[in-house]
Amino acid sequence: MSEMVEITVNGAQMQASQGSLLIDKLLDENIHIPHFCYHQALGKDGNCRMCMVEIEGQKRPQIACDTPIKNGMIVRTKGENIEKVRRDILELELINHPIDCPTCDQAGECKLQDYYMESGFYDSRVNTDTKVHARKRVDLGSNVMLDQERCVLCTRCVRFCSDITKTNELGVINRANHSVIGTFPGQELNNPYAMNVIDICPVGALTNKDFRFKQRVWFLETFDAICNGCSKGCNIYVDHRKEKYKDDQIFRFRPRRSDAVNGFFMCDDGRLSYENEANNRFTTPLLNNAQTEISNTITNMFKELTTQKSILFVLSPNLSLEEMQNVNNLANKLNANVSGYSPDTFDEDFKDDYLKTNDRTSNRASFKELQINEEESFFNEKINEATLVITIDNTYFDDNLELLKDKKVISLFSHNCKIIENSNVAIPISSFYEKSGTYINTNGIKQKVISKMNKNNPMESITTIIEHLKSMIEKGTL
Repeated sequence: MSEMVEITVNGAQMQASQGSLLIDKLLDENIHIPHFCYHQALGKDGNCRMCMVEIEGQKRPQIACDTPIKNGMIVRTKGENIEKVRRDILELELINHPIDCPTCDQAGECKLQDYYMESGFYDSRVNTDTKVHARKRVDLGSNVMLDQERCVLCTRCVRFCSDITKTNELGVINRANHSVIGTFPGQELNNPYAMNVIDICPVGALTNKDFRFKQRVWFLETFDAICNGCSKGCNIYVDHRKEKYKDDQIFRFRPRRSDAVNGFFMCDDGRLSYENEANNRFTTPLLNNAQTEISNTITNMFKELTTQKSILFVLSPNLSLEEMQNVNNLANKLNANVSGYSPDTFDEDFKDDYLKTNDRTSNRASFKELQINEEESFFNEKINEATLVITIDNTYFDDNLELLKDKKVISLFSHNCKIIENSNVAIPISSFYEKSGTYINTNGIKQKVISKMNKNNPMESITTIIEHLKSMIEKGTL
């Protein structure tokens, strides 16, 4: 471990690791330091010069991204001289930058806009007729669009493809003020993590084809969540909006930094899975395939639970820890069995050596936490004995409907599937991002999600249904 030393930043003393980069300490302390090219996952490049600071004893400003910390260092990130340096750098960045802000998809989350508002406000000395133009819509691949005019040549995207994915699709082409980002001949930007270049691009040069022109970001609300695409449990931001006369809708997922889980990034499959949330939703309670009220289905479920001799609950590994616990408690009251058998959720082709795992569920580790049996032998034994099967968001029976023959079936699902139409009782429930709960990832890390979705007609949560049933059973009445 590096030696801890004392430094002073803007008059405040603090401890820092000897030899570590000054910019990392500033960012960790939430001290504002403008920068384009530096990224904590990509390391220093030093080409933008925006992170200039004054260091006592140095003749001229230094870039914080290439300055190692030394004991007794006195640093100033503010001041008239520093502001002038940043203003001059911004002027150079904007010489050939198009005046696209009203139509740019990055508006509202653009670092160039932010820094201009902080340090710019100068009268332009450049005639717009002399600006060097470049290609405006360059199709880099399936999901990423490039605007070469908006690029500030920070090379974050180039370094991401060379250092993180090691696929090397991107490079800087040409020289001087004709330099642009582009793909090498015969290549497209289609690696499994390609869309991360959109997040790390500080301006509007790289945009998301799927999200382009759908929403202005200042209309979106955001909450912290995890991706349920696999057992890695990547930390994400869920960007959603409830428009007037419309329902609350998710518009995109973005990776959220978690040094213990996914670092700064996420895979493209997980990012685009936001569409699954609204598609093919199951919303109408059914009793023997006839539409009914939710109260009727819960009443019927209560009757079956209190009259059937052998009951088997089959749970999805995507349920939260709290939901599994509630079902387990109910099953114990009824002397019922609980299985987590779900072999259909494994996909070896999906797995890679970076973030993606072969388990396409978010919370299988909670089965072990609660000692819920997910073995095939246990499932086969109990499914044969069962007279009542209650399946909760577990789609294994979709391709194994014969196992449900001559049994009463109750289904609780957020999305449509084959099991629903083969159920005696079918109850719609809230989806993954409409509920709060705890999830344990493949590395045993517990992560709490607090949903802020506000649906017009929210589905009942599993917890609410189970608590209602437990109350009815304790009272012994409907």
